[in-house]
Amino acid sequence: MRWPRDNRAAAPILLLIAANLLWAGQGVAVKLLVTGLSPLATALLPLYVATVLGLGLLSIRGAVAQQFQAAWRLRRGFFLAGIGGQLVAQVGMTLGVSWSTASNGAILSLLIPIFGAVIAVWLLRERLSLLRVGALVLGLAGVLLLSPLRRATGAGMQPHEFAGNLLIVTGCLGSAFYNVYSKRLLNQFSAPQILFFSYLSTTVFSLPILVALDRHCLGSLAHLTLTQWSAFGYLAVFFYGLSMILFLKALGSVDVVIASASLYLTPLFGIALAFSILGERLAPRALAGSAIVLLATAVLFRFDCAL
Repeated sequence: MRWPRDNRAAAPILLLIAANLLWAGQGVAVKLLVTGLSPLATALLPLYVATVLGLGLLSIRGAVAQQFQAAWRLRRGFFLAGIGGQLVAQVGMTLGVSWSTASNGAILSLLIPIFGAVIAVWLLRERLSLLRVGALVLGLAGVLLLSPLRRATGAGMQPHEFAGNLLIVTGCLGSAFYNVYSKRLLNQFSAPQILFFSYLSTTVFSLPILVALDRHCLGSLAHLTLTQWSAFGYLAVFFYGLSMILFLKALGSVDVVIASASLYLTPLFGIALAFSILGERLAPRALAGSAIVLLATAVLFRFDCAL
């Protein structure tokens, strides 16, 4: 039985909203955790835990050997998604923010929907209609109003900050590539399978690097506080795990361009969390930016959620 179009569209929209809400907490979690772990360990150790949890999920579903055999036949695709996508995204963003500033990270992350749209048109032959371009530009303008912009001329910027910004941009490119390439893998694998096998590829490649560069990272875990362990668990279970499964499931029903545009909701939810949990005050500029972001995503979801 076919569902009415509005009902069928509601499911992926709700999944995208939930994923962005979970992603909004990354900044707070990383800020808490980076005082106890190195930036590289902060980026990779929670991902390794998410990989182990993913193996448990696959084991519950059964036929683990057959799933590994199917993934092995597309091993190049999973290594490309894991290394060129997730590893570049997480290491680039985490190291970049540690060398630059969180404000620069928030602003430069606005490139992800733009990169995603361009890669989707090139790799998946998705259409880039005038409505989609307008929604992307409108969302970008709204989030710029939310972002804490600051002056940073080339003369006043430190070399490590410039290198950090380049790493952030590289991380954005890796994140956009992972989103697009995962859409192609969804033709043959489920969302949990894609997540696990791409994370497994990331783990196999990055673990020797982590051991070589931060051999005492496991020992640092013993000194984490309860709050930091909570942040670690949030990153492993909700950020790397549940949020990505929700996002990949939504990708099975909507184009990457639309899913990428929903990423503009992440800073909006971050502002809302800061207001509700931390009691931070909202400036009129932030309220205006929030309204613009909501308008852009609502227009795209309402008139161009092609299922």
